[in-house]
Amino acid sequence: MSKIGKKPIAIKEGVTISLEGRQIIVRGPLGELRLAKPDSLQVEIEGQELRIKRLAEDKKTKAMHGTLARLIANAIKGVTTGFSKTLEVVGTGYRAQMQDNVLVLSLGFSHLVHFTPPPEIKLEAKDNKIVVSGISKEIVGNTAAAIKRFRKPDAYKGKGIRYLGEKIRLKPGKAATKAGIGPVK
Repeated sequence: MSKIGKKPIAIKEGVTISLEGRQIIVRGPLGELRLAKPDSLQVEIEGQELRIKRLAEDKKTKAMHGTLARLIANAIKGVTTGFSKTLEVVGTGYRAQMQDNVLVLSLGFSHLVHFTPPPEIKLEAKDNKIVVSGISKEIVGNTAAAIKRFRKPDAYKGKGIRYLGEKIRLKPGKAATKAGIGPVK
């Protein structure tokens, strides 16, 4: 049995969970999230705890047992506190700013990059840091990854968009290799 799946999930105060057919609806102070429930799993709400039980013992059901438990736990956290990821724009002349609800990036291209976020995502840009926040962990992560894809960090100078605190291993370059500083091929 899944170690994660068999643990009860605590339902925080202010959060209501309801079941409608194959959907689990999690409502909280920040909004509402809907999750699809597989037919092979059963969700039981007992007071302020939620338990997930398997109705079958096949490989896919066992895999989905823990996955559904984490998805529900993330939904509960999302509707109470929310999720956020911070990106930093590094490089000379690289800038990020908000115009209305559109993120405008200057990334060394001959044109500005305009990014309109999904409706459930809130973006903030200040001091070349971009904060992506929302109630769905999946959508926040996908939006942050989409922004990062506009200019991935360069392997030689480290310029580009990266997650806050992300370490970039820089390559030494041709001059350092010839001088015997870098790795010799």
